Amino acid sequence: MSTERRKLLATGAALSGLATVPGAWAAGSDKPEKEEVRIGFIPLTDCASIVMAAALGFDKKYGIKIVPTKEASWAGVRDKLVNGELDMAHVLYGLVYGVQLGIAGPKKDMAVLMTLNHNGQAITLSRKLAEAGATDTASLARVMARERRDYTFAQTFPTGTHAMWLYYWLAAAGVNPLKEAKVITVPPPQMVANMRVGNMDGFCVGEPWNHRAIIDGIGITAATTQDIWKDHPEKVLGTTADFARKYPNTARAVIMAVLEAGRWIDASLSNKQKMAETIADKAYVNTSVDAINQRILGRYQNGLGKSWDDANHMKFFNDGAVNFPYLSDGMWFLTQHKRWGLLKEHPDYLAVARQVNQIELYTQAATQLKVSVPKEPLRSAKLIDGVVWDGKDPRKYADGFKVKS
Repeated sequence: MSTERRKLLATGAALSGLATVPGAWAAGSDKPEKEEVRIGFIPLTDCASIVMAAALGFDKKYGIKIVPTKEASWAGVRDKLVNGELDMAHVLYGLVYGVQLGIAGPKKDMAVLMTLNHNGQAITLSRKLAEAGATDTASLARVMARERRDYTFAQTFPTGTHAMWLYYWLAAAGVNPLKEAKVITVPPPQMVANMRVGNMDGFCVGEPWNHRAIIDGIGITAATTQDIWKDHPEKVLGTTADFARKYPNTARAVIMAVLEAGRWIDASLSNKQKMAETIADKAYVNTSVDAINQRILGRYQNGLGKSWDDANHMKFFNDGAVNFPYLSDGMWFLTQHKRWGLLKEHPDYLAVARQVNQIELYTQAATQLKVSVPKEPLRSAKLIDGVVWDGKDPRKYADGFKVKS
């Protein structure tokens, strides 16, 4: 039996043990050590469970006060997490792993407390590209081969989820994003304005900015990220390892409040509508309610006359399936960092994921809420190119792509 397999079995055993012990942490008082928690967020639909945890008072229920703090860029979120200005953040999965390994910024031990959402991002192409015939990945590849010029695409942070979805989608059509295009970094709320003035041919970002591009008549949706990977991990609740170690009761309290908020959002159409009305406010996403409320209900249009109901729209809870911090989810981002040259050598994928993803803290919080916890810390999925990711041989997986840096 391989060392990696033994480590996994040990993690699985620890999980199944924890899941049956209510209040497993109650060694003395479980009172939150730090009662006011500053949580950074970027103006995106998927900040909703953090905002609603505060707006609906779920935080008070667990003895804490969540202070949602609006930030301008992912780089800003990273810096404020690292220097302690923020206690936690709604943050890109791959950003947390990048900081852990010292790529795309400072190196610091980090912690993922839970996954905040699955799905709900998209790739937008400009109207000009659409008029040239580029409306999906295959037709984009044809247009790029036929009309040779410099193509510019934007993502939101070098190690983040949007960069990885964009690269994966282009590479699945045989386009090398690093060799056949120029890739720039743009904060999410600035995507639409930059496309409007012609700074880019396409971008990958979270909602509501893809739908906003359609409303404003400047872009079309060429793909949703759930097309790339159904039920993919997206934002996480991130903090530093120091914070999680120093304030475990606070961490569990925040996890419980945010879990309850996610469950509330997913519970009904009227709750989703109320959420859209809340987060559209200037203090949060600062856009019109109609830019948010369609896609969170699964009502999609591509800007070219096609509309559809998408069962795999953004989910915040989905009976608890969303929130468990699977080791394989974290490891996937590392495989893509290696694929695209952000990591020069293979890390110890499993060891890094076990260090970052706070499975024990999450399981204790979820157990208190009677939210089911999976028995295995790995999950399996087939992505858009037909390749299966199951976390079992990350080195082979990372090296197996034809299109890479």
